[in-house]
Amino acid sequence: MRIFWFIPTHGDARYLGTSHGGRDATFAYFKQVAIAADSLGYEGVLLPTGRSCEDSWILAASLIDVTRQLKFLVALRPGLIQPAQTARMAATLDRISGGRLLVNLVTGGDPEELEGDGLFLSHQDRYVLSREFLTIWREVLSRSHAGEGFDFDGQHLQVKGAKLLYPPVNRPYPPIFFGGSSEEAHELAAEQLDTYLTWGEPPAAVAAKVADITRRAEKHGRKLSFGIRLHVIVRETEDAAWQAAGELLSHLDESTVKAAQQKFSQMDSVGQRRMAELNKGRFNRHNVREGLEVYPNLWAGVGLVRGGAGTALVGNPQQVANLIKEYAALGLDYFILSGYPHLEEAHRFAELVFPLLPRSVQDRFTQQAPQGPRGEIVANAYVPPDTQPVPQTSAS
Repeated sequence: MRIFWFIPTHGDARYLGTSHGGRDATFAYFKQVAIAADSLGYEGVLLPTGRSCEDSWILAASLIDVTRQLKFLVALRPGLIQPAQTARMAATLDRISGGRLLVNLVTGGDPEELEGDGLFLSHQDRYVLSREFLTIWREVLSRSHAGEGFDFDGQHLQVKGAKLLYPPVNRPYPPIFFGGSSEEAHELAAEQLDTYLTWGEPPAAVAAKVADITRRAEKHGRKLSFGIRLHVIVRETEDAAWQAAGELLSHLDESTVKAAQQKFSQMDSVGQRRMAELNKGRFNRHNVREGLEVYPNLWAGVGLVRGGAGTALVGNPQQVANLIKEYAALGLDYFILSGYPHLEEAHRFAELVFPLLPRSVQDRFTQQAPQGPRGEIVANAYVPPDTQPVPQTSAS
């Protein structure tokens, strides 16, 4: 089980859909979140991409020296930059970070945003482009270890003698992650990707995706790993967690929800459509669980105004840990999490939930700090007793 956190390069806040309680998206704040994730024992962080975000490649490079073990899951955007150039970027970032680069293929799902970036392809054609992009990218990196060049003549992309002289640390190339819910996305994942990520749908829907992609991958003689992208709202009691969910929406108004939902409906992303279907734009300030708790302790309220991942695990530590284990039993290895505000929730989740997860996660959490008292010394003399949850004995 591999637990990742999230760097909020599109902004962070205590409340959704309002500037009230908002935080400036500064490099100093991003560093705080990255250092927290690294020191708490998260394996890596996801850096988002798009016009609403700071550039993920530049930011990942800038965070290398302030972290020790943290991996960076950074976006590739086919069609916005040439694959041979991004292969060099990937190799360089992987080399200077000591092999801490992971790559997240993002085809894009907002035609308006893509056109603003100069890409005018249909949903189907973007996947043709992505397939060609990945073919070039993977081959250039893979052949770099032998100093070989690569030729390719596709519908959208062509290279002749593409070559990389400085190979990456990860062989044959940094692992590639990808998420998409369309027919084209599932087929691309089965053919070329290493890890498939789903947004946080109920377990039955996730299980169906895993089964479909596994079946497709077997036809290509391949095997993928799987992961899920979720938000978390964990508190010491279930009532407190749901109260926190309500507070997250406490400054949200129906006009903002309506505007956001209208924008989401204009996107051609099947995954975004599935997220919108979970919340259906329902907003009841007085009962945030009504119509939005789509599975026990799985809440679709975040997706009322946030694009992309729109569901959160909500509950006490044991409830959240149990739902994570339920997803893991479906074959999921990677859990890419976030929560508002991201700095505080990173600490809260690590402290409350890590001790309830498999041994590999517990060990990573406890290895980050030197041995000694946990908590504040009482009256300058007494070490507080260890009240951490009893360690689980399940295997990783």
